[in-house]
Amino acid sequence: MSHTPKELKAAVALGAAITVAALTATAMPASAAVHADPKTPAGYTVKAFAAVGTESKPDDVTRLGNSIYVTFQNGVGPLGEPASEGTTSSTIQQYRLDGTPGKSWQVQGKVDGLSADPSKHRLLLTTNEDGNSGFSTLTPGDKQPLKSYTYKGLTHGGGTDAISVFDGKILISASAPTDTTGPAVYAVHLAGSTADLTPVFSDNASAIAANGANAGQSLTLALTDPDSNTVVPAAAPRFSGDFMLDGQGDMQLVFALDHANKPLQVLTVNTPVDDTVFATSQKRTLWVSDPTANMLYRVTGAFKAGQALSAVTPDVGRSYLATLNLTDGSLTPITQLAAISPKGLLFTGSSQDSRHHSDQ
Repeated sequence: MSHTPKELKAAVALGAAITVAALTATAMPASAAVHADPKTPAGYTVKAFAAVGTESKPDDVTRLGNSIYVTFQNGVGPLGEPASEGTTSSTIQQYRLDGTPGKSWQVQGKVDGLSADPSKHRLLLTTNEDGNSGFSTLTPGDKQPLKSYTYKGLTHGGGTDAISVFDGKILISASAPTDTTGPAVYAVHLAGSTADLTPVFSDNASAIAANGANAGQSLTLALTDPDSNTVVPAAAPRFSGDFMLDGQGDMQLVFALDHANKPLQVLTVNTPVDDTVFATSQKRTLWVSDPTANMLYRVTGAFKAGQALSAVTPDVGRSYLATLNLTDGSLTPITQLAAISPKGLLFTGSSQDSRHHSDQ
C-alpha cells in the first residue's frame, strides 16, 4: 500500500518495511524481502512490516502456532460505526514470524480484543468496545473459520474489550461501563451460538493498595475504563500467576489470583497505559503495532526475563514504550525506541521458529 512521506520516514528510522507482493493472499507468499536499517537503535534490532492493501489502524497482536495475527480496525468506530470512507469491518491479518504476510479475514465491526486459544487452535475476538458488542472465534484452518456468538448476561451497560485465557477460562474486559457498580471482568462460556457471561469481579470491588502512601490498606475501586488485560508469567518479580486488568483512564492495574478468598491488589501508575506485556527467559522478541505509522514492528534486544513493558498513552502527546516497575508503579521510557508509537504489544520466542511449519 502507499504511505505518506511521514509514515515512510518513520519506517526508515526503525527498519525498512517489507516488500509485499500480494495484497490479500489466499496462501502464504513464498518469501518477502526484509531489510534491517543500519541505524538501528543502540541495543535493539527493529524490523518493520507494512500493512497489507488498504487495511489500517493496527491494534491487538497475538500469536497462534507459528503465525502472528494482527487486528486492523480500519477506522471503524467503537460502536461499529462506519469509517469515514464507509468501511464497516476490521481485518485480521496473518504474518509469519519472519514478517511474511499471509491470509486475512474480514470481521464486521471494530475488533478491539484479539487473543489466541492454543488448546483449540483458534483466535478469540471481541467487537465494538463501547456497545453493540459481540464475540467471535476464528479458526484459521477451517473451511468456515469465523463463528459469531451473541452475548447473554452483558449487564454493565457498555461493550467488551481485551481477552485472556486464564487457567483454562476465557476472561474479557467489561469496557465503557455506564456506572461503577457493574462487572469489570466477565468469564465467557461458549455454547451453541451464545457467549454466556459470568461476572468475575466488579468495578467497585475491594482491593489492597500495592503501592503509594496507602500501600497494604484496603480500598474500594471505582473503575470507569476497564481496557486491556493479560496474565502475569512466573518470571515476573511480583504478581506472578495473576490475571491483570488495566483500568486505563483510571491509571490503575488490578491483579487477581484464581482464588475466591484471595483479595485483589491494585497498582497505581501516574499516566494511562494500554497494553502491558512481560518478557520471560523464552520470550524476548517484542511485537508492536503502531497505528500512526500503520506498521507492525519486531524488536529484539536488551529485554530481561521478568521485565514488564507498557504502551503509555498520555492524555497529551504521542504514545511511547516504557518499562513498568511492579513495585512502585513508575514508568521509565525506553528512549532508544521513542520513534515507535505503540498500541498492541506481544512477547514471543525466537523468530527462528518460523523455519518450521506454518499454521495453514
